[in-house]
Amino acid sequence: MKKKIIALLTALTLTISLTACGGGKKAAGNSFKVGICNYVDDASLNQIVDNIESRLEEIGSEKNVTFEVAYDNCNADSNVLSQIIANFTADKVDLMVGVATPVAMSMQAATEESGIPVVFAAVSDPVGTGIVESMEAPGSNLTGTSDQLDTTAIMNLMLAENPDIKKVGLLYDAGQDSSTTAINDAKAFLDSHGIAYTEHTGTNVDEVSLAVDAFISDGVEAIFTPSDNTIMTAELSIYEKLSDAGILHYAGADSFALNGAFLGYGVDYANLGRETADMVAEILIDGKDPSSTPVKTFDNGTATINTDICDKLGLDFDELSEKYSPFCTKVEKIQTAESFE
Repeated sequence: MKKKIIALLTALTLTISLTACGGGKKAAGNSFKVGICNYVDDASLNQIVDNIESRLEEIGSEKNVTFEVAYDNCNADSNVLSQIIANFTADKVDLMVGVATPVAMSMQAATEESGIPVVFAAVSDPVGTGIVESMEAPGSNLTGTSDQLDTTAIMNLMLAENPDIKKVGLLYDAGQDSSTTAINDAKAFLDSHGIAYTEHTGTNVDEVSLAVDAFISDGVEAIFTPSDNTIMTAELSIYEKLSDAGILHYAGADSFALNGAFLGYGVDYANLGRETADMVAEILIDGKDPSSTPVKTFDNGTATINTDICDKLGLDFDELSEKYSPFCTKVEKIQTAESFE
């Protein structure tokens, strides 16, 4: 397991004394152990982790404390995830950070008796998945940040580009709890507007690629995907098929557009990572109680358009920006790449 020592201090000989506080632990000394587990290797989730770590380093310097960070990635393997969490527990971390819904749910179950505080990041539906009792008062030992998606906004962008659209594809992993609410919302929207839709799912890159083949055969004009990590991981393998077929892919994160989708709409994941780190610090340094710390949500108003796809399909970025401006706080451009700079 990779370990990083963040914000190293000169006075490393000070004694560490931990006392229970609000379901978590507060240091009377100057050092905290934080275990971070990522669900899968993709652009958005990696961006979150990078910003959690860099923000903790900043806070460490500002507050004159040390964050000893243990980071690992379970690569969507539940057995590996369980072992990572067990290792964090054995190492007596003061707090765990779970990036994405499956990690948060596993940490919730594993820390129920120990009461080790957990801060989750990018959980799309914390209440619906049962991770928290409510957004305002999470209960138990968990709180965190949510990338809850405004599905209606994405549907409105789709209609703004093509008011006469007849058929839409819904692409997602049925095993991703974070996709359930968004897909149901999309179906309700399309039904209310009399727009036909077809859905295909996949649990890995090969299955997602086959799903795209099916959508092409179905004759869909656009595809919607929520902030689904499985599809995000497959995007680099499917975007050329979609653009060759003239199908616009609308998805729930800017990382989809980075990896070749036509448009990503949603939260700023770099900012979400920083805000997650702030919550970690508030619990460990200030002694905040996770159970009464509200889950943090964000403005979903940024549309990120892939200009490579625009050029290939003969679409004009400036014209699209004008069409989308009533439905977004801002419209940004991006080109296809594997990861954020």
